[in-house]
Amino acid sequence: MRLVFAGTPEVAVPALDAVAASDHELVGVVTRPDAPSGRGRKLTPSPVALRAEELGVPVFKPEHPRDPEFQAALRALEPDCCPVVAYGALLPQSALDIPPYGWVNLHFSVLPHWRGAAPVQHAIWNNDEVTGATTFRIVKELDAGPTFGVMTERIRPDDTSGDLLERLAEGGAGLLVATLDGIADGSVEAWPQQAEGVSFAPKISVEDARVDWTRPAIAVDCQVRACTPAPGAWTTHAGERLKLGPVTLTEDRLDPGVLEVRKAEVLVGTGTHAVRLGDVQAHGKKQMAAADWARGLRFESGAGFDAP
Repeated sequence: MRLVFAGTPEVAVPALDAVAASDHELVGVVTRPDAPSGRGRKLTPSPVALRAEELGVPVFKPEHPRDPEFQAALRALEPDCCPVVAYGALLPQSALDIPPYGWVNLHFSVLPHWRGAAPVQHAIWNNDEVTGATTFRIVKELDAGPTFGVMTERIRPDDTSGDLLERLAEGGAGLLVATLDGIADGSVEAWPQQAEGVSFAPKISVEDARVDWTRPAIAVDCQVRACTPAPGAWTTHAGERLKLGPVTLTEDRLDPGVLEVRKAEVLVGTGTHAVRLGDVQAHGKKQMAAADWARGLRFESGAGFDAP
């Protein structure tokens, strides 16, 4: 089949590489426009755009896929199907209708569970044991189209969203190519999603990532791992923001938010057991071990993190 791939962030690159290496013909790549990046806020191409240029594939960066000029260029490529991974823009029906086999999305959950922008983060935050990836045909309703294939992946006790997403991106790339192969030879068909078990995974904001130390230790652990690397879990001490890396569960008991500084570790109380802080990052400073951060401060007895 003639394919036009749509994607934007680094997590979409493994699928782009897999499609490019497949028996199909990759005739174009669609990605989001260049965006400001770094301290200088210089306009920078997306990871997918950079990889497509390395592959020598034509790249399209419409402000929005409804743009008539973009849709005309897409029609001129005559794609049979458009595989999609984390493109980041809503596709209008006029664009969805261009390829005869539609737009086939690789979504990082087992649908209909966790439809939306942040399925991996929500799976970890909710302490799910298993997640996965699903290929489906895009329709107007969010992540509700008929499905082609699925893979599953166990969520490890120490997984961050970054760790888990990396594994799903690699495994999902193979699922996407297998789906495209099956569409081409007629060996797979799309099945409607179940009406039961639908859940949603909206984008997690910076404010959502603030830790409430009155919650149980396991909930704090899940929240911090879900928000690592982005948007980054955080708390405040004496009004100053502190970014938190993954924590470790302990059997110690402390009041919620109260800190206990030991020789080589820092514990903080939660609604149940205390957790051991890992790496932290104070505003304007580099990431460091929590014990090194605490060593530079003089904590009085009973000192702790601020309440949200």
